Amino acid sequence: MAAYLVVEAVITDRKKFAAYAQRVPGAVARAGGEYLVLGGEAEALEGDWGEQRLVVHRWPDMAAARRFWHSDEYREIRRLREGTGRFRVMLLDGRPAEAAQ
Repeated sequence: MAAYLVVEAVITDRKKFAAYAQRVPGAVARAGGEYLVLGGEAEALEGDWGEQRLVVHRWPDMAAARRFWHSDEYREIRRLREGTGRFRVMLLDGRPAEAAQ
């Protein structure tokens, strides 16, 4: 069953964050994840979203997403993100394939 990693970010140092942003997509792909939402236009339809941006990855399952998150490669890349903003990250289980039909 697919899993989704959702990141809520408020970037405060775009220049420093750029080093992280350059390296993380390759690590996600190598670990079997794919971006569903990354950058692009956003429009708040309800509520105050302020400066928050969302990023969404899809993973084959929860275990694959956890392996990526706790991997040595991502741990090293994540250090590049330190001090660049405020982040909240949640891992969500997707719907079973038969429920999606």
